[in-house]
Amino acid sequence: MVTFFEASLNTISVHHVGNPSINEMYSLSDNPLELKDEIIPNLLMQYFLKPFEKANEVYHLTHSSGDLNLNEIHHFVTRIFEQKEKFHEASELIAKFLFKVTTHPNIKGGELYVVYFNKVQIEGNLLDAIGIFKSENKETYLKVYPDKGGFQVDYEENAININKLDKGVLIFDIEKENGYKVVVIDKNNTGQDAAVYWKDDFLQLKIRNDSFNQTSNTLGIYKNFVTQKLDDEFEMSKADKIDLLNRSMKYFKEKDTFDMDEFTGEVIGNPKAIESFKTFKSQYEQEFDSPISDTFEISDNAVKKQAKVYKSVLKLDKNFHIYIHGNKDLIEKGFDDGKAMNYYKVYFKEEA
Repeated sequence: MVTFFEASLNTISVHHVGNPSINEMYSLSDNPLELKDEIIPNLLMQYFLKPFEKANEVYHLTHSSGDLNLNEIHHFVTRIFEQKEKFHEASELIAKFLFKVTTHPNIKGGELYVVYFNKVQIEGNLLDAIGIFKSENKETYLKVYPDKGGFQVDYEENAININKLDKGVLIFDIEKENGYKVVVIDKNNTGQDAAVYWKDDFLQLKIRNDSFNQTSNTLGIYKNFVTQKLDDEFEMSKADKIDLLNRSMKYFKEKDTFDMDEFTGEVIGNPKAIESFKTFKSQYEQEFDSPISDTFEISDNAVKKQAKVYKSVLKLDKNFHIYIHGNKDLIEKGFDDGKAMNYYKVYFKEEA
């Protein structure tokens, strides 16, 4: 989704943002950071941009009122894109705004980096982008070096691991009227109340309703329907539920385009269950204001991501796990009166 083979780091300003709820303050730098050699910019590029290589979801900046002009980050980055000489001044305003929305006591203070990049690629377009990053977690590193015919060991406290970006966002100079194209990283969720401040309070994001999002949402809704809703209306064994999940994943892996009627007919089959699923889907769309089309192009990346959380394991007490990948008719459930226990009978041709 995001690549940076041709990217360069143009300007960077660094500030410190504390947590006002625990009597910490912010500290602003007077000028942008001076990068005196080539090694530091390359390390910073790796630290800031590499985590976004696996980012598939694209967001837009938004505002609950519907007026984008009221989104502070949209206002600040627009000022930078239109007047690059205002970069450092805008970075200070960004730091002050982050300080303002840091209201939960569990939010850690840390360095805030505001960066102007050239030629970062997203969806085939080379664009300027503004990155906003925050480092909250520090580590201690050992340094081993030769000394007087042997070696010495030293250490450095409160150092940053460049392979662990805590929080970051890239805002691309495209689709300004829609809230720009935005990709986000948030690896430091310390409780739900503290977790929402980066995406919801600071950036005010809404995910783009593209094929990735529609594929991911549909698979997620169907999984919740099978695992949570079906028991209310039908008596189903866990093996039958796993079979329904496997059939849905098979559909998404084999098809290029999703079609609601085709999907429900091939995967669910039962007319009553089909109507129940459509109602369940409609309730999700209304609750989260996220409409899903009856037909859309299937995203392979979304299917791969959802496949990781689709469970095909039948857990029996603490003794056995049965992995069901294919024909569920080859497994039968029964009850042994003599042992007063349930059992499964499994048919197979060869033992591997």
